[in-house]
Amino acid sequence: MTEAAVLGYGTVGSGVVEVIEKNAEVIAKRCEGLHVKYILDLRDFPGDPYEDRLVHDVDVILSDESVKVVCETMGGAGAAYDFTKRALMAGKSVCTSNKELVELHGAELARIAKEHNCSYLFEASVGGGIPLIRTIYRALTAERIESIFGILNGTTNYILHRMELAGIAFDEALKEAQELGYAEKDPTADIEGHDPARKIAILASLVLGKKVDYSSMYMEGITKVEPVDMEYAKALGGSIKLVAMCEFAENGVYAMVSPRFIPKDNPLLCVRDVFNGVLIHSDMLDDSMYYGRGAGKLATASAVVGDAVECVNHPGKNVGHCWSEEKVQLKDIGDLSFRYLLRVKQEGAAAAEAAFGCEAKAQEGVNGETAFLTAPVTERDFQKKLADLPAVIRYYRV
Repeated sequence: MTEAAVLGYGTVGSGVVEVIEKNAEVIAKRCEGLHVKYILDLRDFPGDPYEDRLVHDVDVILSDESVKVVCETMGGAGAAYDFTKRALMAGKSVCTSNKELVELHGAELARIAKEHNCSYLFEASVGGGIPLIRTIYRALTAERIESIFGILNGTTNYILHRMELAGIAFDEALKEAQELGYAEKDPTADIEGHDPARKIAILASLVLGKKVDYSSMYMEGITKVEPVDMEYAKALGGSIKLVAMCEFAENGVYAMVSPRFIPKDNPLLCVRDVFNGVLIHSDMLDDSMYYGRGAGKLATASAVVGDAVECVNHPGKNVGHCWSEEKVQLKDIGDLSFRYLLRVKQEGAAAAEAAFGCEAKAQEGVNGETAFLTAPVTERDFQKKLADLPAVIRYYRV
């Protein structure tokens, strides 16, 4: 039986304990067994069934040589970074769901783990319970990955789905998501695109084996999406979703997050509610899709425990990722070509169609305006032409 510790007893941390305890028999068939010896939190939990395992001092865990695996579910990049680094330097493997910490310091922590013959694993940091990282690093190891295109934030996907189904405004859909516990009190990281940007940066880093900085990425959130935009998207056979993407081209790497029009022939159109979906295009397999719960207590905890089991099965060894601390300079998205869904005032529709071409037009819409899909054009040329077309109300890349 391998002893483990859980850092942080919030939603995910309590889920990790629950998964280990409830699925102990299943876990024991896949490794020598896993037992939670300590739970670290600043708070007390009187009456909790695991109250006797609670400690308030991380040094109790770090000094205990019997603890081989640490599950970090604290969040943030302050104490979590310090505790993780110290645990790895003590030869304890660390498994985490902390996307902020992984995006900021993942390469460094992976190096430290290798230097001390232990592992730093973070499957749960991207896509919740969907096995994305393990798929990229294990199942697709013989593939040259050319692009990743995905819905990586359940909160925004829920909001946009509700706007589409109920015809409600963004503010109302956000409030509903908060009441259901899908959105934080401060939802900025989700609705402004920072959360999916961190996740696509992690995936891009693992594909490249180098560090992709999410803060240098083009990011656009969903706060300006209106119900009428959803109506036009539906009239054109699709929907609008917040999409994170990275493309690995011969001339460099492109990455961005923005609301996109998803047409009917794209399988991501079926990703609804709080679910996530990711399309990976690689040179041999071609397109493959990964779908499931991208967040939530037990889905995320399951991924953390899955990593913990892998660590148990490789004691004193590094189950690592090829991830150096060398930084990648992202290419300007102006070089990329897109089709666009344009919403435009009726009096300027002819000029907009002449400038961009029209591949499909919405037959229904608001009086005094229309919407259509353009022909492909580079982002740079699109923005130049757009400056001379004041009648354009809003646009979405396809």
